[in-house]
Amino acid sequence: MKLENFNQLSPAEAQAAIAHCVAIPAWQQALVAARPFSNPQQLLAEAERLAQQWQGAELEQALSAHPRIGEKAAGEDKEATFSRSEQSAMLDANGALQFAMLAGNQRYEQRFGRVFLIRAKGRSGEEMLAELQRRLNNDVVTEQQEALTQLREITLLRLKESIA
Repeated sequence: MKLENFNQLSPAEAQAAIAHCVAIPAWQQALVAARPFSNPQQLLAEAERLAQQWQGAELEQALSAHPRIGEKAAGEDKEATFSRSEQSAMLDANGALQFAMLAGNQRYEQRFGRVFLIRAKGRSGEEMLAELQRRLNNDVVTEQQEALTQLREITLLRLKESIA
């Protein structure tokens, strides 16, 4: 979508146009309210500024829409389509790598009580598994901050790919 079109949408239409970026309605609403944007860089800067405010509650809210790494997102909506594309390296990985990621996901969920989140786009399956294994050694606070950083990266990438 062109930025000019995004600027001209009704608030509800604009929020729907960016809903696939992250499942945090307050962020969507605040970004929509900040319109109009004069260029894509201004849009991304405001999106990032708003995302810097996220804490644990927003992370938990957003994770409700993220499948585990290595699991194919169900559905045909924009979020599922983005997720499948972003995770293609893991979805196409060999069985041993997929099994190791499944086991790692289970350990992560037992340790931190939530789904492992990583910006998958541009990473190989091996890189994602190595990051999962590294992050299993984090304390709870450090891991929450790493997960929030990954969530911000995912959100901004999706926004950048959606509005030009």
